[in-house]
This record gives sequence, structure tokens and C-alpha cells, in this order.
Amino acid sequence: MIPHSAQALVDIAQPVADALAARKPVVALESTIITHGMPYPQNDEMAANVEAIIEAEGAVPATIAVIDGRLKIGLSPQERTTLAKTGDAMKLSRADLAFAVSQRRTGGTTVAATMIGAALAGITVFATGGIGGVHKGAETSFDISADLDELARTPVIVVSAGAKAILDIDKTLEVLESRGVPVVAYGSDTMPAFWSRRSPHPAPLRLDTPEAIARFFKTRGALGLGGGMLVANPVPAEHEIPADEMAGFIAAAQEAAEAERVSGKAVTPFLLERILKLTDGRSLATNIALVENNARLAARIAAARAG
Repeated sequence: MIPHSAQALVDIAQPVADALAARKPVVALESTIITHGMPYPQNDEMAANVEAIIEAEGAVPATIAVIDGRLKIGLSPQERTTLAKTGDAMKLSRADLAFAVSQRRTGGTTVAATMIGAALAGITVFATGGIGGVHKGAETSFDISADLDELARTPVIVVSAGAKAILDIDKTLEVLESRGVPVVAYGSDTMPAFWSRRSPHPAPLRLDTPEAIARFFKTRGALGLGGGMLVANPVPAEHEIPADEMAGFIAAAQEAAEAERVSGKAVTPFLLERILKLTDGRSLATNIALVENNARLAARIAAARAG
């Protein structure tokens, strides 16, 4: 239920509203992967395919974005395509979500902003590609994603392929632990690394079924433990780029970012674009595959929660 104070600012698409009213499974989807993660038309095609995967699993997709100052919980196909073509969309997190709404701007929602929108609407399961985290060199730059604090405060299950491999995964896990955020690897004893199924880091927790994940989240709520939960879902083996191969591409992209003095919110899009070129498009194909895989798992978790 949208709080009364926010009702004049939020639009819930009718299929999403109907599903929520009937307590049917709903899966939130972010939109920075559309506005900043992939070029057009791959971004629109990917988003449509992800929504279709969720629907095939019996759940309702709710892509979240800000369009002309309206916080949208669920997009029509026309709205999604228009967003995919928008060249000047903002990249929205907790700090500037209300700014975009107040100034009637258009923007894609990051993990943090999508969690906020999902929680406002009463959606508790969210599928994304990879979360933000602690950037390499954060001990001097203090570049740490707001996604981590959002996971600590907002009660949403976030299904991802782990933290983006361009980040410092070890430090990201440390921050999540210090914030009390459960990190669950799905069917794996090691953390995935976005494009790669395995990283050197052991998984803090492991669960092997959507039902077990749903039960864990319900138990946290029953015990009064606030905040969200991160589910790390390895990319399918046939689509992965092995970690040792990706390491060289990531290092080259980070050197380029440092040379060009890229900072702040521009870092992640820059690195992803550079890696896309260095891998001759392989990273994009893997990115699409892992998002689709996460959407499928998220729909099954949402169904388990609704059952």
C-alpha cells in the first residue's frame, strides 16, 4: 500500500496493482540497466525478454523508473521503449530520487532507488544484474555504492549475480556483513563474480531452493530483523566468461578510467562500456543471460512467498 503522502507522486501499473491486491507474486525490476547499462535496441529487447520470463513463471513484472516526474511501478511496453531511447535520463539512487520527481525529470532507478519504489508498493522480491558496492581504491576515494546501505534498511530480497566484478568484492562483502545484510549464494559455496560463476570468496550463506530463500526472509521478519537480503545467483555455465579471463579486461578498463579521471556515478557506466568493447560484445551477451537467469529465480522466490 502506497503511503498517503506519496500517492500523488506514484503510478502503479494496473496489472501490478491487481496482482498486489490479489496477493499474487510480483517481481520488481530496475531501470538503470535500460538507461545506462546497455545500448538501444538491446536494452529494450532485454527488458521485454526479462518481463516475459517473469510472466512465464506465473509472476507479474514491475519495472520501476521515474518518467516525467512520476515514480512508475510497472511500465507499459510503450513507456519502456521510450525510456530505452532516452539519451539524457538521470541515474537515480536514494539521494536524487525525490529530486527527479520534484523537478519532473526522467531517470533509471539503481538498485537502491528500485528497492525504495518496490517497498513503497509492497513488493518484496527484486531481480537485477549485479549490485553496486565498494569500488577499488575506495580507501582513498570513499566510492561506495548507496546500494549497500539500502540493503541494510529496506526489506526487499535482491536477486543478483553478486556484486559487479569491476568492484572490490571482498570489501563489499565486509561492508554488507557490518551492516547486517544476509548474503546467500544460490546453490553455490562460493560467491559468483557477475560475468563469472566463481570468485575467490566463500559464500557467507548457501541455500538451494527458492522456498528456502522465501522461508529465510519470512523468518527474518518474524524475528524483527529489518532490512533486505542479497541472493547471489551464478550465471549459467554456458554463458559465463571465466574470472581469470575477465580479470585482464577489468584491469584495462580501470586503467582507462583512471587515465581519463572518471569519477562518481560515471565510473560504472564507463567501465561497462569499455569492457563491452574489450570483449567484442561478449560481456553484453553474458550480462543479458545473467539478468534473465536472475529474473527466473526471483519469480520462483516470489511465487514461494505468495504460496
